[in-house]
Amino acid sequence: MTSCCPAWVKFIEQNYADMLHNLSTCKSPSEMEGALIKTYFAKKIGIDPEKIVVVSIMPCVAKKFEGERQELGTSSRKDIDYVLTTRELSKMIKEAGLDFANIKGEDFDNPFGESTGAGVIFGATGGVTEAALRTVFDIVSGYDNSLMEVHSVRGITGIKEVSICLPDGRTINAAIANGIKNAREILEWVKSGTKHYDFIEIMACPGGCVTGGGQPILCSRKREQIDAKLERAKSIYEEDSSMLLRKSHKNPYILKIYEEFLIKPCSDLSHELLHTHYTDRSDK
Repeated sequence: MTSCCPAWVKFIEQNYADMLHNLSTCKSPSEMEGALIKTYFAKKIGIDPEKIVVVSIMPCVAKKFEGERQELGTSSRKDIDYVLTTRELSKMIKEAGLDFANIKGEDFDNPFGESTGAGVIFGATGGVTEAALRTVFDIVSGYDNSLMEVHSVRGITGIKEVSICLPDGRTINAAIANGIKNAREILEWVKSGTKHYDFIEIMACPGGCVTGGGQPILCSRKREQIDAKLERAKSIYEEDSSMLLRKSHKNPYILKIYEEFLIKPCSDLSHELLHTHYTDRSDK
């Protein structure tokens, strides 16, 4: 089960603690980045990590709680120091009077300035599954299917069940849910033995992160005219399709981080910095 949505992680800790062993130990992408900024990047540019402050801009209010989790960081420092929602940032931009139309473009700091389409689609329900499958297909088949898209996992339906045939003939049964009510339904199916899945993706917010609790709020008249979940997801997939790099494992800067620092996926250092554990928060 995916672990990138902090609201979902806290929900399972509180309500289904007996299933925590099924939850991926991977930190969320922002927490991974924070850990690498304060280790690899700090060393690379010669700055004391204690002098680095990491501020994450997120569509999610639950990220504020995630940033305070003691297991996400070391005994001396947190992976993420502060979390602002996109709505909070937009207010700060307006207060500062920034004129985006006349701001000159500039390059971001690499290795964290180059992203892939797989990273972009994480924001829509089904996006994590598709990003993972793009890599899985390449690894299993042994060749680069550069145009691969998995349309069966897309859409804002509350629960999607898909069976995906891999190039070696194996079939992956996956469930994708957005909204906690739908997540609960899937977990009850699994606990009762009614259904079996190889992979489960859960996002707490309807439509995924695109309509997270920290996102801009549309007025009622606007909501009558458009479905924000659909429109925001549409823009995400359009951005993905226009990008040169569309698979996580093809990002040259990620490959360089492993080459220079992490050694390989699941190495001891990789596990220390990029993985975590969870807490039983049930009343028992």
